Amino acid sequence: MLQSISTYFNQGPKEQKTPQTKVNETSRDTSTSDGAANAVLGGSNIADPEKKDAGTEAGEQTLDPMTSRIEGGVEYKSMVWWQAGMVMVAETISLGILSLPRAMATLGIVPGLILLVCLGAMASYSGYVIGQFKIRYPHIHSMGCAGEVLFGRWGGEILGWGQFLFYVFIMGSHILTFSIMMNAITEHGACTIIWMVVGTILSLVFTLPRTLKNLSYYSVASFISIIGAVMITMIGVSITKPGMRLVDGHEVLTVRLWPEDNLSFSTGFLAVANMVFAYAGHVAFFTFISELKNPRDFPKALAFLQCSDISMYIITAVVVYYYAGDRVASPALDSASDVVKKVAYGVAIPTIVIAGVVNGHVGVKYLYVRLLRDHSEDLMHQKTWKSYGIWVGICTGSWLGAWVIAEAVPVFSDLLGLTSALFASWFTLGLSGMFWIKMNLTRNGQRWKVVPRNGWSFSKTMLLLVNLLNIGVGAILCVVGLYASISSMVHNGATNKPFSCANNAAR
Repeated sequence: MLQSISTYFNQGPKEQKTPQTKVNETSRDTSTSDGAANAVLGGSNIADPEKKDAGTEAGEQTLDPMTSRIEGGVEYKSMVWWQAGMVMVAETISLGILSLPRAMATLGIVPGLILLVCLGAMASYSGYVIGQFKIRYPHIHSMGCAGEVLFGRWGGEILGWGQFLFYVFIMGSHILTFSIMMNAITEHGACTIIWMVVGTILSLVFTLPRTLKNLSYYSVASFISIIGAVMITMIGVSITKPGMRLVDGHEVLTVRLWPEDNLSFSTGFLAVANMVFAYAGHVAFFTFISELKNPRDFPKALAFLQCSDISMYIITAVVVYYYAGDRVASPALDSASDVVKKVAYGVAIPTIVIAGVVNGHVGVKYLYVRLLRDHSEDLMHQKTWKSYGIWVGICTGSWLGAWVIAEAVPVFSDLLGLTSALFASWFTLGLSGMFWIKMNLTRNGQRWKVVPRNGWSFSKTMLLLVNLLNIGVGAILCVVGLYASISSMVHNGATNKPFSCANNAAR
């Protein structure tokens, strides 16, 4: 293990002279006219799209596991950039946005806005670095593959299974939200366990298509759904004003610019973890890029995602908190009146289901590709009962595990906080800093050298500091976030029992 870690700081594990090695060496040594711009943004010298490097293009066609080796097989590399952007929006802007008004109420408007903007900027940059890392190493399909490039075999195992567990936790969050939604609409018309089973089965059915292009059309409905639900909630709370208080004989809206004086550390940090979760779509970026027709279009999809989520998060968090005050609930839809809440939840059904399906699809595909990518007959791309049966089996097992997690952690904000601390802290921020170091620095004896050019520059030094900051923030969020979320789970466990028929919707 120590040897694997040391290879990361010395340009990775010892490579054989395979086509993959030649591709990586070609892309590492190629210098183009836009190299300076890529260095400023934190990537390596990637060839201009109009002057594509022949070695890299060949690598993308032969090394990416999503490229079919048989005629008439399943074509995974079929998305254009806007379809990838819609899938990324559906994956990212879903449950996270529903927890932000409560986080804003906990932290206050000023710290909350600063965190949303800063985390959004950091997530935008780290997403760009992931895109550059995929271009440099075309065979990467998941965080597990990236972990193997960084740390060797054991790094690939740890990050790969960590990625899969992250997806299962997110899938569990969507099952839990589905049960909250059904209890709110039906006024607890059935046992909560039944609603979770229904949500699990529905999600499983929508996960059965094997290509992300098919899910991109669902994602349009998901995007419209979450915008509609949030708009209805904002309009509803602006009319009922649940945050109105009586002050000196007058009813006024009161909001805090700063945190409460008696705010506990665990509660405050759990709010921060929920904000991090709102930007935690990066874990699926390698898979999305692998299914793009042209992987170099990824920055367009990333820009579409980040412009959408940062603006929506700020508007939703501020407006809902302003009118709901300290009584704002998590999920935020519970802050509206009973009638408006039911309407908002009804409109939110597509995003509650589809966003979980997108995450479930990417998680299932990790296991699917891992199991079949080296199959001599390219079973992964076949349209046979055997290949599809394997897909269905992995889907079923994954959603069953997600259902168990949803039942075991029945508090929405606690589940998001635990998921964010364990996984989102690294997949969104920490690992991208390591990717940048892998692409841009190598150690030669006692000296650090810049790749592909020797010598330091001011911009390279600043980018090194930014990426070291990302690694440090990821580590802090992981350790402290785990403490905060576990403390909250212990506290809430006294009143919220796992595997219970009790109503989990706000009343």
